[in-house]
Amino acid sequence: MKLNIHSQDGSKTSSIDVDKFVFGIDPNVNVVNQAINTELTNLRQGTRSSKNRSKVRGGGKKPFKQKGRGGARAGTIRSPLWKGGGTVFGPQPYNYSIKMPKKMRNLARRSVLSNHFKNNNIFVLSSINLEAPSTKQFKKILSDLKIEKNKVTVVYSKANDNLVLSARNLKNVYTVNVLSVSTYDIIDCDSILIEKSALESLNLLLGLYNEK
Repeated sequence: MKLNIHSQDGSKTSSIDVDKFVFGIDPNVNVVNQAINTELTNLRQGTRSSKNRSKVRGGGKKPFKQKGRGGARAGTIRSPLWKGGGTVFGPQPYNYSIKMPKKMRNLARRSVLSNHFKNNNIFVLSSINLEAPSTKQFKKILSDLKIEKNKVTVVYSKANDNLVLSARNLKNVYTVNVLSVSTYDIIDCDSILIEKSALESLNLLLGLYNEK
């Protein structure tokens, strides 16, 4: 299995072998769905918090005497029955994180990559070198590859500030380091633009030997 390697002007320069175990499997839709649900759930902060009667400020003094007023007795102005009182069974901080086995996470990513490979949606660049941050220059790279109108995930290997700064003003482009790429990153796009070095890293990270 091979992928064409392009230069920044869009011309094909060579090709690279890719691991069939990574880019040529039958996608497991159920595992992909589970991985995406896990990743999105883990993004939840779980920091919402309401105050119950013990957390609301004030209310230490009995508002009025127990008997003689003809009304219901009360021990604090912070009772949930009163305006300004505490909340009953309100939301509290909660850890929503879910763990997913490494082999299942890898299977999900391989499934998505295989689907993109099958549909010819993976574009490999020998490297992405920008002398300075330039949205115009990066947009030209996408235009030369004829994917400027697609939703694109750009995967790079080494820290590349010029690339990140050049792409962040394009609403249809998302950049991510190969070591951090998730299932959601590569499924929520029409095309994947990846550096050759990042592709080699994916072959190693998701390859068969790493499953043992």
